[in-house]
Amino acid sequence: MSELDKQSIDQQQHWVSDKAYNPNHIEAPDEKAKRYYKASQWRRMWWQFKQHKLALYSALFIILMYLSIPFVEFLAPYSLPTRHTDHIYSPPQSVHFFDEQGDFQGPFVYGWDYELDMVRLHRNYSEDKSKQYAVEFFSRGDPYLLFGLIPTDIHFVGVENGGTLFLLGTDRLGRDQLSRMLYGMRISMTIGLVGVILSFFLGITLGCLAGYYGGWVDNLIQRITEVIRSIPELPLWMALSALLPITWSPLWVFFGVSTILAFLDWTGLARAVRSKLISLREEDFATAAVYMGAKPKRIITKHLLPGFFSHLVASASLSVPAMILGETALSFLGLGLRPPVTSWGVLLNEAQNVNIVAIYPWLMAPAIPVICVVLAFNFLGDGLRDAADPYSNANGS
Repeated sequence: MSELDKQSIDQQQHWVSDKAYNPNHIEAPDEKAKRYYKASQWRRMWWQFKQHKLALYSALFIILMYLSIPFVEFLAPYSLPTRHTDHIYSPPQSVHFFDEQGDFQGPFVYGWDYELDMVRLHRNYSEDKSKQYAVEFFSRGDPYLLFGLIPTDIHFVGVENGGTLFLLGTDRLGRDQLSRMLYGMRISMTIGLVGVILSFFLGITLGCLAGYYGGWVDNLIQRITEVIRSIPELPLWMALSALLPITWSPLWVFFGVSTILAFLDWTGLARAVRSKLISLREEDFATAAVYMGAKPKRIITKHLLPGFFSHLVASASLSVPAMILGETALSFLGLGLRPPVTSWGVLLNEAQNVNIVAIYPWLMAPAIPVICVVLAFNFLGDGLRDAADPYSNANGS
């Protein structure tokens, strides 16, 4: 054994002894790289995604929104049909912690009083300092069915009997805006998922057919795609939405609007899938599958699609906000969902009149969750798009 080999063995033994007795041992660069390259693709994607802090926080926000959907009745201070006819167009109430003497009282609201303004023909609300109502958590209020099965009247937040709690004001019928926004979240968030599922089914199916078979199949699908993309989206939305019968139930209108949004959103994904399949079908593993007698369905689903599945995940996260904005735009124009269905677009439909918005600006509050959700999905999409190619960062995480 040469002297150089003896020195190498001594260095390795010294490294192993340091690793065994040093609890704060840090991996050697070569070990870190080895751990990275031995990891699966999904683990590399997760390491890359964690580095995008804004995308990570956006993902947590979106997950929290979807997890709260089954508990909307519990989270909302009032039930959806509840009206307060004595508090029409009430502005948001302020929550106080100290009374006028400066003594701490815990969260409470003052009584709400109003005077009629006969000049502007609206109500001027003011706080009645002689009345204090404590804000309670897990308080009793309007009865409802939790998960549609369990009868209860417990709400996450409420106010003691005799008081009102309008954190975001009320509308023209005296309905609490915060409660309606929470109920609208259920429709607006789920319609995005339903639309994306339908859109991805069309986009992946037609894109795979065009990219794998080519020829006249590719030409036909590409011409259909170009025709749909050449038509302005908003007029086409309006035309297709006008075809929905007025006699349809809210549930059928929901699926009708989802289908319309999916029908117009599949073209971009189909072109992306087509280009990916054209490049992957010439690879050696795809050619080997053909020579071994695999059918086209198996080649596409087992060999080609997994090659860019991470790209599809990133595209899905960017398609959901487009669906939400589409539903909001249609409902805002009165061509999408209609009352008694409650969505963010339906709520914004009541804020079309500029004069009303100037007097009652809290009617624009439903635009806030729309902006937050769309931004969160866009940040999430950016993070997933970067993480979809974990090999771009050779050092790992």
